[in-house]
Amino acid sequence: MSDFLDLLGLPFMQRAIIAAVFTGLAAPAVGTYLVQRRQALMGDGIGHVAVTGVALGLLTNSSPTWTAVVVAVLGAVLIEVIRERGHTNGDVALALLFYGGLAGGVLLTGLAGQSAARLNQYLFGAITTTSPGDVIVVMVLAAVIVLVCVGLSPQLFAVAQDQEFARVAGLNIRFYNVLVAVLAAVSVTVAMRTVGLLLVSALMVVPVATSQQLTRSFRSTLGAAMVLGTLASVGGLLLSAYASTYARVAPGPTIVLVALAGFVVAWPVGVLLRSRHRLRRPFPVVEVAAHEVIDEHPHDHGKDCGHVAVQHGDHVDYVHGGHRHAPHGRHYDEH
Repeated sequence: MSDFLDLLGLPFMQRAIIAAVFTGLAAPAVGTYLVQRRQALMGDGIGHVAVTGVALGLLTNSSPTWTAVVVAVLGAVLIEVIRERGHTNGDVALALLFYGGLAGGVLLTGLAGQSAARLNQYLFGAITTTSPGDVIVVMVLAAVIVLVCVGLSPQLFAVAQDQEFARVAGLNIRFYNVLVAVLAAVSVTVAMRTVGLLLVSALMVVPVATSQQLTRSFRSTLGAAMVLGTLASVGGLLLSAYASTYARVAPGPTIVLVALAGFVVAWPVGVLLRSRHRLRRPFPVVEVAAHEVIDEHPHDHGKDCGHVAVQHGDHVDYVHGGHRHAPHGRHYDEH
Protein backbone atom coordinates (compact mmCIF):
# COMPACT_ATOMS: atom_id res chain seq x y z
CA MET A 1 0.00 0.00 0.00
CA SER A 2 2.86 2.39 0.71
CA ASP A 3 4.19 1.89 -2.80
CA PHE A 4 0.75 2.75 -4.18
CA LEU A 5 0.57 5.92 -2.10
CA ASP A 6 4.03 6.91 -3.22
CA LEU A 7 2.92 6.37 -6.81
CA LEU A 8 0.01 8.77 -6.37
CA GLY A 9 2.43 11.48 -5.27
CA LEU A 10 4.42 11.37 -8.50
CA PRO A 11 3.80 14.24 -10.98
CA PHE A 12 2.92 12.01 -13.94
CA MET A 13 0.27 10.22 -11.88
CA GLN A 14 -1.27 13.50 -10.75
CA ARG A 15 -1.44 14.65 -14.37
CA ALA A 16 -3.07 11.36 -15.30
CA ILE A 17 -5.74 11.79 -12.61
CA ILE A 18 -6.55 15.31 -13.82
CA ALA A 19 -6.84 14.09 -17.41
CA ALA A 20 -9.06 11.20 -16.28
CA VAL A 21 -11.44 13.56 -14.45
CA PHE A 22 -11.92 15.87 -17.43
CA THR A 23 -12.17 13.00 -19.89
CA GLY A 24 -14.76 11.25 -17.72
CA LEU A 25 -16.87 14.41 -17.72
CA ALA A 26 -16.64 15.26 -21.43
CA ALA A 27 -17.03 11.88 -23.15
CA PRO A 28 -20.40 10.86 -21.58
CA ALA A 29 -21.74 14.41 -22.03
CA VAL A 30 -21.50 14.03 -25.81
CA GLY A 31 -22.35 10.34 -25.65
CA THR A 32 -25.74 11.16 -24.11
CA TYR A 33 -26.82 12.93 -27.29
CA LEU A 34 -25.33 10.24 -29.52
CA VAL A 35 -27.29 7.54 -27.67
CA GLN A 36 -30.44 9.66 -27.90
CA ARG A 37 -29.89 9.95 -31.67
CA ARG A 38 -29.21 6.20 -31.95
CA GLN A 39 -25.63 6.87 -33.09
CA ALA A 40 -23.83 5.07 -30.30
CA LEU A 41 -21.09 3.79 -32.59
CA MET A 42 -20.33 7.17 -34.17
CA GLY A 43 -17.50 7.73 -31.70
CA ASP A 44 -15.89 4.49 -32.80
CA GLY A 45 -16.00 5.59 -36.43
CA ILE A 46 -14.55 9.01 -35.66
CA GLY A 47 -11.81 7.28 -33.68
CA HIS A 48 -10.80 5.37 -36.79
CA VAL A 49 -10.60 8.60 -38.78
CA ALA A 50 -8.61 10.34 -36.03
CA VAL A 51 -5.83 7.76 -36.44
CA THR A 52 -4.88 9.50 -39.68
CA GLY A 53 -4.72 12.80 -37.79
CA VAL A 54 -2.37 11.32 -35.21
CA ALA A 55 -0.16 9.93 -37.96
CA LEU A 56 -0.06 13.33 -39.67
CA GLY A 57 1.17 14.85 -36.43
CA LEU A 58 3.92 12.25 -36.15
CA LEU A 59 4.85 12.73 -39.80
CA THR A 60 5.08 16.53 -39.57
CA ASN A 61 6.65 16.59 -36.08
CA SER A 62 3.71 18.60 -34.76
CA SER A 63 1.29 17.91 -31.91
CA PRO A 64 -0.69 14.74 -32.72
CA THR A 65 -3.52 16.00 -30.53
CA TRP A 66 -4.21 19.07 -32.64
CA THR A 67 -3.81 17.30 -35.97
CA ALA A 68 -6.15 14.61 -34.69
CA VAL A 69 -8.69 17.30 -33.73
CA VAL A 70 -8.61 18.81 -37.23
CA VAL A 71 -8.90 15.49 -39.07
CA ALA A 72 -11.54 14.15 -36.68
CA VAL A 73 -13.70 17.29 -37.08
CA LEU A 74 -13.46 17.08 -40.87
CA GLY A 75 -14.34 13.39 -40.75
CA ALA A 76 -17.28 14.03 -38.40
CA VAL A 77 -18.71 16.72 -40.67
CA LEU A 78 -18.35 14.39 -43.66
CA ILE A 79 -20.10 11.62 -41.70
CA GLU A 80 -22.98 13.97 -40.88
CA VAL A 81 -23.31 15.03 -44.53
CA ILE A 82 -23.48 11.40 -45.65
CA ARG A 83 -26.03 10.61 -42.93
CA GLU A 84 -28.19 13.64 -43.74
CA ARG A 85 -28.38 12.91 -47.44
CA GLY A 86 -29.54 9.41 -46.57
CA HIS A 87 -28.29 7.62 -49.66
CA THR A 88 -28.94 3.91 -49.91
CA ASN A 89 -25.20 3.21 -49.97
CA GLY A 90 -24.50 5.63 -47.13
CA ASP A 91 -23.43 2.87 -44.77
CA VAL A 92 -20.94 1.63 -47.37
CA ALA A 93 -19.47 5.12 -47.69
CA LEU A 94 -19.11 5.36 -43.92
CA ALA A 95 -17.38 1.97 -43.79
CA LEU A 96 -14.92 3.09 -46.47
CA LEU A 97 -14.24 6.27 -44.50
CA PHE A 98 -13.66 4.43 -41.22
CA TYR A 99 -11.37 1.74 -42.58
CA GLY A 100 -9.56 4.20 -44.83
CA GLY A 101 -8.82 6.40 -41.82
CA LEU A 102 -7.37 3.51 -39.86
CA ALA A 103 -5.31 2.16 -42.75
CA GLY A 104 -4.06 5.62 -43.71
CA GLY A 105 -2.96 6.25 -40.14
CA VAL A 106 -0.95 3.05 -39.95
CA LEU A 107 0.66 3.79 -43.34
CA LEU A 108 1.60 7.37 -42.45
CA THR A 109 3.03 6.23 -39.11
CA GLY A 110 5.40 3.92 -40.97
CA LEU A 111 6.37 6.70 -43.36
CA ALA A 112 7.12 8.92 -40.37
CA GLY A 113 9.61 6.34 -39.14
CA GLN A 114 7.64 5.69 -35.96
CA SER A 115 7.18 2.25 -34.46
CA ALA A 116 3.87 0.53 -33.88
CA ALA A 117 4.39 0.99 -30.14
CA ARG A 118 4.18 4.78 -30.57
CA LEU A 119 0.87 4.46 -32.42
CA ASN A 120 -0.44 2.07 -29.77
CA GLN A 121 -0.23 4.88 -27.23
CA TYR A 122 -3.05 6.57 -29.14
CA LEU A 123 -4.92 3.44 -30.19
CA PHE A 124 -5.24 1.95 -26.68
CA GLY A 125 -4.35 4.92 -24.48
CA ALA A 126 -1.31 5.88 -22.46
CA ILE A 127 -2.62 8.25 -19.84
CA THR A 128 0.45 7.93 -17.62
CA THR A 129 2.62 9.43 -20.38
CA THR A 130 0.51 12.60 -20.56
CA SER A 131 2.69 15.70 -20.64
CA PRO A 132 1.82 18.99 -18.90
CA GLY A 133 0.94 20.51 -22.28
CA ASP A 134 -1.39 17.58 -23.07
CA VAL A 135 -3.14 18.05 -19.73
CA ILE A 136 -3.82 21.71 -20.50
CA VAL A 137 -5.22 20.83 -23.92
CA VAL A 138 -7.46 18.14 -22.42
CA MET A 139 -8.72 20.51 -19.73
CA VAL A 140 -9.56 23.30 -22.19
CA LEU A 141 -11.25 21.08 -24.77
CA ALA A 142 -13.18 19.12 -22.14
CA ALA A 143 -14.39 22.32 -20.48
CA VAL A 144 -15.69 23.61 -23.83
CA ILE A 145 -17.47 20.32 -24.50
CA VAL A 146 -19.17 20.26 -21.10
CA LEU A 147 -20.25 23.92 -21.30
CA VAL A 148 -21.79 23.46 -24.75
CA CYS A 149 -23.49 20.16 -23.90
CA VAL A 150 -25.01 21.54 -20.69
CA GLY A 151 -25.67 25.10 -21.85
CA LEU A 152 -27.39 24.06 -25.09
CA SER A 153 -29.05 20.96 -23.67
CA PRO A 154 -32.66 22.08 -24.51
CA GLN A 155 -31.83 22.68 -28.17
CA LEU A 156 -29.60 19.63 -28.56
CA PHE A 157 -32.17 17.40 -26.86
CA ALA A 158 -34.99 18.72 -29.07
CA VAL A 159 -33.00 18.00 -32.23
CA ALA A 160 -31.93 14.56 -30.99
CA GLN A 161 -35.42 13.58 -29.84
CA ASP A 162 -37.67 14.85 -32.67
CA GLN A 163 -36.19 16.76 -35.56
CA GLU A 164 -39.58 17.59 -37.08
CA PHE A 165 -40.72 19.21 -33.84
CA ALA A 166 -37.41 21.06 -33.55
CA ARG A 167 -37.79 22.35 -37.12
CA VAL A 168 -41.31 23.59 -36.41
CA ALA A 169 -40.00 25.26 -33.24
CA GLY A 170 -37.61 27.29 -35.40
CA LEU A 171 -34.33 25.50 -34.63
CA ASN A 172 -31.61 25.20 -37.24
CA ILE A 173 -31.52 21.42 -37.54
CA ARG A 174 -28.42 21.23 -39.73
CA PHE A 175 -26.40 23.50 -37.43
CA TYR A 176 -27.15 21.47 -34.30
CA ASN A 177 -26.53 18.15 -36.07
CA VAL A 178 -23.13 19.36 -37.23
CA LEU A 179 -22.45 20.75 -33.75
CA VAL A 180 -23.05 17.35 -32.16
CA ALA A 181 -20.75 15.74 -34.73
CA VAL A 182 -18.00 18.28 -34.03
CA LEU A 183 -18.39 17.81 -30.26
CA ALA A 184 -18.09 14.06 -30.74
CA ALA A 185 -14.91 14.52 -32.78
CA VAL A 186 -13.33 16.78 -30.16
CA SER A 187 -14.38 14.38 -27.39
CA VAL A 188 -12.69 11.50 -29.21
CA THR A 189 -9.39 13.37 -29.39
CA VAL A 190 -9.70 14.40 -25.74
CA ALA A 191 -10.15 10.78 -24.64
CA MET A 192 -7.59 9.19 -26.96
CA ARG A 193 -4.75 9.48 -24.43
CA THR A 194 -6.99 8.12 -21.66
CA VAL A 195 -8.64 5.04 -23.18
CA GLY A 196 -7.37 5.10 -26.77
CA LEU A 197 -9.04 5.74 -30.10
CA LEU A 198 -10.26 2.15 -30.41
CA LEU A 199 -11.93 2.16 -26.97
CA VAL A 200 -13.16 5.76 -26.78
CA SER A 201 -16.68 4.87 -27.86
CA ALA A 202 -17.08 2.71 -24.74
CA LEU A 203 -16.40 5.67 -22.44
CA MET A 204 -18.91 7.74 -24.41
CA VAL A 205 -21.70 5.14 -24.38
CA VAL A 206 -21.39 2.79 -21.39
CA PRO A 207 -21.84 5.44 -18.64
CA VAL A 208 -24.92 6.72 -20.51
CA ALA A 209 -26.39 3.23 -20.73
CA THR A 210 -25.71 2.75 -17.02
CA SER A 211 -27.38 6.01 -16.02
CA GLN A 212 -30.43 5.16 -18.12
CA GLN A 213 -31.03 2.17 -15.86
CA LEU A 214 -31.36 4.45 -12.83
CA THR A 215 -32.89 7.70 -14.11
CA ARG A 216 -36.15 8.72 -15.74
CA SER A 217 -35.46 12.15 -17.28
CA PHE A 218 -32.97 13.42 -19.82
CA ARG A 219 -31.34 15.97 -17.49
CA SER A 220 -30.83 13.39 -14.75
CA THR A 221 -29.42 10.95 -17.32
CA LEU A 222 -26.96 13.57 -18.56
CA GLY A 223 -25.78 14.45 -15.05
CA ALA A 224 -25.56 10.84 -13.87
CA ALA A 225 -23.64 9.81 -17.01
CA MET A 226 -21.03 12.50 -16.39
CA VAL A 227 -20.64 11.41 -12.76
CA LEU A 228 -20.40 7.73 -13.69
CA GLY A 229 -17.91 8.51 -16.45
CA THR A 230 -15.69 10.36 -14.01
CA LEU A 231 -15.89 7.55 -11.46
CA ALA A 232 -15.05 4.96 -14.13
CA SER A 233 -12.08 6.98 -15.46
CA VAL A 234 -10.54 7.77 -12.09
CA GLY A 235 -11.45 4.37 -10.59
CA GLY A 236 -10.00 2.46 -13.54
CA LEU A 237 -6.82 4.54 -13.44
CA LEU A 238 -6.32 3.99 -9.71
CA LEU A 239 -7.14 0.29 -10.02
CA SER A 240 -4.60 -0.18 -12.79
CA ALA A 241 -2.01 1.76 -10.80
CA TYR A 242 -2.60 -0.44 -7.74
CA ALA A 243 -2.53 -3.64 -9.81
CA SER A 244 0.64 -2.55 -11.59
CA THR A 245 2.59 -3.35 -8.43
CA TYR A 246 1.79 -7.02 -9.10
CA ALA A 247 1.42 -7.21 -12.90
CA ARG A 248 1.48 -5.07 -16.02
CA VAL A 249 -2.04 -3.59 -16.28
CA ALA A 250 -2.94 -1.00 -18.93
CA PRO A 251 -5.09 1.93 -17.69
CA GLY A 252 -7.24 2.27 -20.85
CA PRO A 253 -8.77 -1.22 -20.90
CA THR A 254 -9.13 -1.13 -17.12
CA ILE A 255 -11.20 2.05 -17.33
CA VAL A 256 -13.51 0.48 -19.90
CA LEU A 257 -13.91 -2.71 -17.84
CA VAL A 258 -14.76 -0.66 -14.74
CA ALA A 259 -17.42 1.19 -16.74
CA LEU A 260 -18.84 -2.13 -17.97
CA ALA A 261 -18.84 -3.48 -14.41
CA GLY A 262 -20.92 -0.47 -13.37
CA PHE A 263 -23.49 -1.31 -16.06
CA VAL A 264 -23.64 -4.94 -14.92
CA VAL A 265 -24.38 -3.78 -11.37
CA ALA A 266 -26.93 -1.15 -12.42
CA TRP A 267 -28.89 -3.30 -14.87
CA PRO A 268 -30.74 -5.52 -12.33
CA VAL A 269 -31.39 -2.44 -10.18
CA GLY A 270 -32.96 -0.74 -13.19
CA VAL A 271 -35.14 -3.77 -13.91
CA LEU A 272 -36.37 -3.75 -10.30
CA LEU A 273 -37.12 -0.02 -10.34
CA ARG A 274 -39.07 -0.26 -13.61
CA SER A 275 -41.11 -3.22 -12.38
CA ARG A 276 -41.99 -1.42 -9.15
CA HIS A 277 -43.04 1.64 -11.13
CA ARG A 278 -45.35 -0.46 -13.31
CA LEU A 279 -46.91 -2.04 -10.22
CA ARG A 280 -47.62 1.36 -8.69
CA ARG A 281 -49.13 2.77 -11.87
CA PRO A 282 -50.16 -0.14 -14.13
CA PHE A 283 -52.42 2.07 -16.27
CA PRO A 284 -52.15 5.71 -17.25
CA VAL A 285 -54.34 8.07 -15.26
CA VAL A 286 -57.19 9.50 -17.35
CA GLU A 287 -58.96 12.59 -16.10
CA VAL A 288 -62.76 12.48 -16.18
CA ALA A 289 -64.38 15.40 -17.94
CA ALA A 290 -66.39 17.63 -15.61
CA HIS A 291 -70.18 17.86 -16.06
CA GLU A 292 -71.55 21.20 -17.12
CA VAL A 293 -75.02 22.27 -15.96
CA ILE A 294 -77.14 24.12 -18.54
CA ASP A 295 -80.21 26.03 -17.37
CA GLU A 296 -81.71 26.90 -20.71
CA HIS A 297 -81.63 25.83 -24.31
CA PRO A 298 -81.61 28.69 -26.80
CA HIS A 299 -82.46 26.54 -29.83
CA ASP A 300 -85.78 27.18 -31.62
CA HIS A 301 -87.50 23.94 -32.51
CA GLY A 302 -89.29 23.66 -35.79
CA LYS A 303 -92.15 21.37 -36.59
CA ASP A 304 -91.13 17.82 -37.50
CA CYS A 305 -87.44 18.55 -37.05
CA GLY A 306 -86.64 14.89 -36.40
CA HIS A 307 -85.24 15.15 -32.88
CA VAL A 308 -84.35 11.86 -31.24
CA ALA A 309 -86.03 11.32 -27.88
CA VAL A 310 -83.74 9.95 -25.13
CA GLN A 311 -85.01 8.88 -21.71
CA HIS A 312 -83.24 10.97 -19.03
CA GLY A 313 -84.29 10.27 -15.43
CA ASP A 314 -88.02 10.93 -15.04
CA HIS A 315 -88.41 12.98 -18.20
CA VAL A 316 -87.55 12.82 -21.89
CA ASP A 317 -84.74 14.78 -23.52
CA TYR A 318 -84.76 15.54 -27.23
CA VAL A 319 -81.37 15.22 -28.90
CA HIS A 320 -80.80 17.08 -32.13
CA GLY A 321 -77.54 18.08 -33.82
CA GLY A 322 -75.49 17.66 -30.65
CA HIS A 323 -78.06 19.55 -28.46
CA ARG A 324 -80.36 18.11 -25.81
CA HIS A 325 -83.77 19.71 -25.19
CA ALA A 326 -85.36 19.36 -21.74
CA PRO A 327 -89.14 19.97 -21.82
CA HIS A 328 -91.13 21.87 -19.18
CA GLY A 329 -88.21 24.25 -18.63
CA ARG A 330 -86.16 21.67 -16.71
CA HIS A 331 -82.40 21.97 -16.69
CA TYR A 332 -80.04 18.99 -17.10
CA ASP A 333 -76.47 17.89 -16.69
CA GLU A 334 -74.57 17.40 -19.94
CA HIS A 335 -73.02 13.91 -20.11
